[in-house]
Amino acid sequence: MTAPAVAVTAGLGIALAQGALAASFAVSGQQFKVSAKSLEGEGFAQYGSVDVNARQELIPVAVTAIREAKLHELCQSVVTTLPVIGDISLNLTAGKKTPVEASNLFVDATQLAGDAEFTNIEIGRDASTLDKGPAEAQGMQDLFAQQADKVSISSLQQTAWATNAGTFKLSGLSMNISKGKKECF
Repeated sequence: MTAPAVAVTAGLGIALAQGALAASFAVSGQQFKVSAKSLEGEGFAQYGSVDVNARQELIPVAVTAIREAKLHELCQSVVTTLPVIGDISLNLTAGKKTPVEASNLFVDATQLAGDAEFTNIEIGRDASTLDKGPAEAQGMQDLFAQQADKVSISSLQQTAWATNAGTFKLSGLSMNISKGKKECF
């Protein structure tokens, strides 16, 4: 009975060592929400992967990777519940006048919604052969993936465990902490 568990653990260890797993850090125990009026991206790739938290628990995610992205009216929120105090919300906004810019953007998400348009999309491509997104945007061999030259998403709503970016330029950044539950959506 332990042989399959050992094999899976060994396989995941090898995948982690090869960089096939998503976030390059232990994710927190909290997901966060991200919304934007619109996102325009050059070099899009999406594939399944696994994040790992500090307890070494595995969390399935869909990695969305974009080589160059612009987001208008970005909102990011996370709610933490503290003993005695209750809910505390951290809200970050940016890009109201000048869009937020990111390069080599990776988002490890569990939910994504919006109105999307893709240019030259390839659906069902092997995740290990992706070549339109950032150079590091490749998943494990034989797994489902998709990629496109361009992506445009309006009314973006996303729930995620982690975000990584080579550069992340937040114009008009504002961060607020408040009592209560105040999420982007």
